[in-house]
Amino acid sequence: MNVIHSVHGRQVLDSRGRPTVEVELCLQDGVVARASVPSGASTGTHEAHELRDGDKTVFNGLGVLSAVEHVDKEISAALRGHDVMDQRGCDHLLRELDGTPGLSRLGANAVLGTSLAICRASAKVSGQPLYRRIADLTGIAEPVLPMPMVNILSGGLHAGRGMDVQDFLAVPIAATSMLEAIQLTARVRDAAAAVCAERGLPTLLADEGGLSPGCRTGRDALELLMASIERAELEPGVDIAIAIDVAAVSLYDGTSGEYHLVREGRRASAADMIDIMSSWVDDFPIVSIEDALDEEDWAGWQALTARLGDRVRLIGDDLFTTNPYRLSQGIAEGCATGVLVKVNQNGTLTGTLDVVSAARDADYVCVVSARSGETEDDFLADLAVGTAAGQIKVGSVRSSERLAKYNQLIRIAEDTALRFSPFPAAALAR
Repeated sequence: MNVIHSVHGRQVLDSRGRPTVEVELCLQDGVVARASVPSGASTGTHEAHELRDGDKTVFNGLGVLSAVEHVDKEISAALRGHDVMDQRGCDHLLRELDGTPGLSRLGANAVLGTSLAICRASAKVSGQPLYRRIADLTGIAEPVLPMPMVNILSGGLHAGRGMDVQDFLAVPIAATSMLEAIQLTARVRDAAAAVCAERGLPTLLADEGGLSPGCRTGRDALELLMASIERAELEPGVDIAIAIDVAAVSLYDGTSGEYHLVREGRRASAADMIDIMSSWVDDFPIVSIEDALDEEDWAGWQALTARLGDRVRLIGDDLFTTNPYRLSQGIAEGCATGVLVKVNQNGTLTGTLDVVSAARDADYVCVVSARSGETEDDFLADLAVGTAAGQIKVGSVRSSERLAKYNQLIRIAEDTALRFSPFPAAALAR
């Protein structure tokens, strides 16, 4: 039978050694499915609420036992007897049960873990790979293997602010398969470590497995990445393109209305930031820029999009927070050309899929993304394939919580009916 019998929560640890929620769902016929929830360091104000215990004597206040208790009691009782195949109905029930816009009462971590476990259980019941089940829920006829965007150099909140800009990523645009894409970016990552070592730069790992060389300026980091691509015997702009995650919210000073580039020793207006991004696009093979401006600077985003929107993909993360209302505002006002998709920002699977559908209808790019605090759960790989997003961003080719997703993509790629998503030629035109 497809009926939910029980839902159980537990506190486990994420990749930073901090507590997170894992949910185990059991059906009446004995089918069991499990899912765990990621957590971000660079977070947007409008993300769904991650419930923490606040007891400073236990995990410095970061415990999630209250969220676990909500799973064991309220959520389990509410879902008992429901059809696991009714993903939308179950997710709606969870939101109604919580009763707050941002899932702050039960906790988005409790709700999301349950929502993902429901989907995994329904895939088992239907005898489908998880990505096929997600495709059915999304209304996608042909799932697609995504182009990975892989962290090479990191700063910002992912690396103790060793650099102002948060991430510089390699996009293996010459790849024609998933395995080749991973292999090409691994070459760049290894080459970057060698270049940093030769130059006496740190080779410490950031939260998502990228290197943290502590470059003084963004341009310095870009030149280091270019050298790394060439050291790997690859051609910048032909084999490997560059993506950037500025994470400008963490740079923004609300009091002065300026961006504080601490490592560079300067302050910048929104216009200055746009000029900086434009100069980088002029001089380097950049195909994607994420969160170049603050999450509430709608006018700045309009100006940025007008200036660079036809040259590179402009991705909103903190700007949109996988929130349908903020995405709708961005579409209406001409802000950005793509959305970063993070399930824990939204709080339920169907809510996330609705954002993907709305973005697709508006011709906005979707980039499915992990968080800096991840688990070994590989759900994200299936999500990227099932939604046919075309791009995935899970971190570097280091650390088990990142490799779990890459390894799942390699397994999924054995389905010969799936097409690998190339980076569109229009996005590569200079």
